Amino acid sequence: MDTKKYLADYYGQYDEEGRLLTRHGMVEYLTTMKYIEKYLKPGMCIAEIGAATGRYSHTLAQKGYPVDAVELIEHNIELFKQRTVHGEPVTITQGNATDLSFFPEGTYDITLLLGPMYHLFTKEEQRQALSEAIRITKDGGIIFSAYCMGDASILSYGFTGGHIHEIIEKCMLNPETFETFSNPWDLFELYRKEDIDTLRSQFPVTQLHFVASDGYANHMREVVDAMDDATYEIFLKYHFSTCERTDMVGYSHHTLDIFRKTM
Repeated sequence: MDTKKYLADYYGQYDEEGRLLTRHGMVEYLTTMKYIEKYLKPGMCIAEIGAATGRYSHTLAQKGYPVDAVELIEHNIELFKQRTVHGEPVTITQGNATDLSFFPEGTYDITLLLGPMYHLFTKEEQRQALSEAIRITKDGGIIFSAYCMGDASILSYGFTGGHIHEIIEKCMLNPETFETFSNPWDLFELYRKEDIDTLRSQFPVTQLHFVASDGYANHMREVVDAMDDATYEIFLKYHFSTCERTDMVGYSHHTLDIFRKTM
C-alpha cells in the first residue's frame, strides 16, 4: 500500500492553503496560532513536521523565528518554496515524519506535528512519528500534535452528508460501537480522545492543553462563512472560551494535543 501515492494524488488537486483562508478554516488556524504564540519566546527554534504548503512555517519565520520544515509531498514542497519570502529564516526538507534522523536530538524549542497524524494508519507509525517529534525537541520544549476526530466525521460526512450506510457497508464504521476504521486509500485516520491519550501516555511528557481546534465551525461552515465581521468576532470569542471544555472537544473535526517534553 503506497500511502505516499494516495497523498500525492490528493494534495495535488486539493487547495490546503485555501481551506485555511475560509472563515471556517481560519478558526482552526487562528486557534492553533493562539496556542503556539502562548509559548513562543524570542530566540526559539521551531520544527514543523508535515508542513504542507507552509502556512504556519512562513507565518512564524516572518515573525523572525528560525523554522526547519519537513514535508513528504513534492507538490506541497514546490508551493512552500514559491511562497517563501526572501530572507525568511526557513528551510524545507523532504522527509517522512516517522524518520527524522537528519535532525539531531534535542534541537528545537517547539515542534509542530500538525498534519502527519492525519495520515498514519498503524499504531507503530503513530508511535514512531510522535517519538521522533519528541526526540528532536529540547528538554522542556513543547510539542503540538494535531488529529482528525472520528465522531465529527460520522456526524458531518456520515449523517449530514448522507453516507452513513455506505461507510458501514465499506467496514469503515462499526454500527454497534461507532468505532471508525481507515486505510491509506481513505486518506485520513480518525481518532477518539482516548486513542490520543493512550498514545501520548507512552512517552515522558506532560500534557498542557487538549484543544478543539475548529470546534463546531465545520458543522456549520456555510453559516460561519456567511457571518459579517462583528458576528464572526463574537463566534471566535465563543470558540476560544469553549475550545478546551471536555464536553466540547469530541465534536471538533480537528483537535490539538499540546504537551511538554519532561525527560
